[in-house]
Amino acid sequence: MQKLINFLRGSIRLEVTGAFPERFLNLCAQHRVPFWGVEWLGEGTVRLTVAGRSSRKLEAVAEKVMCQLREVETGGLPSFLGRFRRRYALLIGLFCALTAVCVLSQFILTVDVSGNERVPTAQILAELRRQGLRVGTYGPGLDSSLVAQQALIQLEDLAWMSVNVHGTRAEVLVRERIAGLEPVEERLGNVVAKAPGIITHLDVLEGEPLFQEGDTVEEGDVVISGNMSLPVPQYSELQPGLRQVSAKGRIYARTWRTLAASIPLEASVKVYTGEEETRLNLLLLGGRINFYGNSSISFPQYDKISSTWTLSLPGGQTMPLALARETVRAYTTTPSPIDQQAAQTLLEERLADALRQSLGEGEVITTHYTAAIRDNMLTVTLQAECKEEIGKFVPFTGEP
Repeated sequence: MQKLINFLRGSIRLEVTGAFPERFLNLCAQHRVPFWGVEWLGEGTVRLTVAGRSSRKLEAVAEKVMCQLREVETGGLPSFLGRFRRRYALLIGLFCALTAVCVLSQFILTVDVSGNERVPTAQILAELRRQGLRVGTYGPGLDSSLVAQQALIQLEDLAWMSVNVHGTRAEVLVRERIAGLEPVEERLGNVVAKAPGIITHLDVLEGEPLFQEGDTVEEGDVVISGNMSLPVPQYSELQPGLRQVSAKGRIYARTWRTLAASIPLEASVKVYTGEEETRLNLLLLGGRINFYGNSSISFPQYDKISSTWTLSLPGGQTMPLALARETVRAYTTTPSPIDQQAAQTLLEERLADALRQSLGEGEVITTHYTAAIRDNMLTVTLQAECKEEIGKFVPFTGEP
């Protein structure tokens, strides 16, 4: 503790030369001048360390005992700051550094999220930003409990959230809801055909089939009915009754699909004019500081290329300070004919992909492509024969 006090008030290493330097030490003690680090160099010479503020008092003491004082070195905080007496740039830099440390330590510089697996981190950070927690938020004014509660209400897939502020770092701990089995409500209804076709196989699990294999059905036809007739005893005068069930089954059929896609025979090609503008801006604590005056872009058509350099600490921790550069390049467009064969091949591939996605687990039996040019547009049509499952459950909407 004493070393810290000596450093803050400063110290001076003195060399005392005279006939009786020990009398000088006695007078220092009588005048309550603290000294330490006494070192005898030889007859009539001694070195000692005193506080910086005692140097003037010691000059009068040395005159009384006819000794000479020589300053050997200085130390402590006043000596260190004295080196910057005429170095104004260093003084300004030191002041800015101390101010930055004092000010930035009050703001949130990093937000870390942990504990999530299914919910994306970006979604959690976006919701926290809407609730007031982001890089640059004033830490002492943040109600972390309220932020966690409000964010938890909006994020339905989370069961628990905690926001802890550690200096300039906000630690967000979350727990996700356990995905359970939702109760399945048994609904009554029919299985209908969602596409026209010829039935190749009918697999009835529950319900009464109204069609057989080889029959042709249209879209919306009821193939497996949920209204089942109840048998009545022979020679009975009772009217047959109905029992409603949830029809279940699979309907496999041959279907025919037609898909079409078009593309213009001329494409607009970019031609760069050589004009470009470069803009710099500073990203600090979530805000943006532009180093240019006019924010509008004078080019009617342009490309924008952005590059960002983010400040990172040696451990890999990124800081909320980045320099961004935007380069705007002007261009004009000119029409250019496209390769018809390549365009037709591209459309055929896209139609084939769309057909496979629409079939799901179905199978494509045959395909046939036709191409036509009309109004400077190339149109490719795909006609395909498929084998797919066309059953769709439709619940009852009223009384049978």
